[in-house]
Amino acid sequence: MRRQFKLQEDILVNASQAELYAAVAEVRAMGKYSPECRAVLGPRGPVAAGRRFVGLNRKGPFFWFTWCRVTCAEAPERFTFDVYAFGLPVARWGYRFTPEGGGVRVTESWEDLRTGRGARLTELLGLLFTGTPAGRRADINRAGMRTTLLRLKRAVER
Repeated sequence: MRRQFKLQEDILVNASQAELYAAVAEVRAMGKYSPECRAVLGPRGPVAAGRRFVGLNRKGPFFWFTWCRVTCAEAPERFTFDVYAFGLPVARWGYRFTPEGGGVRVTESWEDLRTGRGARLTELLGLLFTGTPAGRRADINRAGMRTTLLRLKRAVER
């Protein structure tokens, strides 16, 4: 099977764009939604573009941290951040909030940035810290994205 470098999952939520954007842009709350993120060290409240935070993650017996930087904070439509490990690019996570009917379609996206120079080292670090080979990361993330979106829906839906 060919390695996937991009994914997206979506869900329809009965809430406003502003509520959903605020829930995601409050990065310290991400541990409530994501099955791998356990906590975030960073600023409180909705985070602006350029701000940095640290993600503390766990999957089974594996525990790791990542450095993150918000690359897009366009309330209430889009929120995106890049993830780094030891200064090397790992991934880009994004959320889009699109009105649909009486609710909002939340689309979560992931892009594997482990390409080009440093990719092999980053893939090796990913395997050592997360226990997941680069070729299986998309499968793990797809399941995680579905869980994240369902938890977000339950948390904000009226």
